[in-house]
Amino acid sequence: MSDLPTPGERFIQGILPENPVYRQLLGLCPTLAVTNGLKPALTMAAAVGAVLLGANIIISLIRGLLKPHLRIVVFTLTIATFVTIVDRLLAAYMYPMSKTLGPYIPLIIVNCIIICRCEVCASRQGPVAAAGDALGQALGFGLALSSIAAVREILGTGMLAGFSVLPAAWPQWVIMVLPPGAFLTFGLLLALVNWIDATRADKKRREG
Repeated sequence: MSDLPTPGERFIQGILPENPVYRQLLGLCPTLAVTNGLKPALTMAAAVGAVLLGANIIISLIRGLLKPHLRIVVFTLTIATFVTIVDRLLAAYMYPMSKTLGPYIPLIIVNCIIICRCEVCASRQGPVAAAGDALGQALGFGLALSSIAAVREILGTGMLAGFSVLPAAWPQWVIMVLPPGAFLTFGLLLALVNWIDATRADKKRREG
């Protein structure tokens, strides 16, 4: 097990090198569905992060008891428990946002990011590494959702998190807050990330 990443490495990798959206292309359903505004995007990222952290720690603590043919069932039941807690807390304390996010909070149960981290990290390493992995992946997921939501909200409404950021005369691209805008923005940002990586790799080759 010594060749596995340390807690710090797990944390750093989750933010950019193994970003769940821009690198692993996981969790695209909420990524495309709730990023028409920064506030719902941040709320979804926080909800996924809370579930991911709780599930990773619990799975790590019981990893010695997991049976190969039952591990996915255990992952799902553990995730569902934390999703229920988060869903009820949102309904109790942030009811308007709970209604805005609708079915996408319960759908966290089958979010590939969380199941993937339970399998890749939590079932193999201790709770400290599992927590570091969860925090890094959650931060990376939040970064991805925020970047997409910021572009869509600014171009689509001229506002960001309820505050006006563009002049009133600036034309609003209504398509950006509609479903096609989600695909367009995600595609362009993904292309930008890949272009930056390719440019950096090419620069290193020439310097080497």
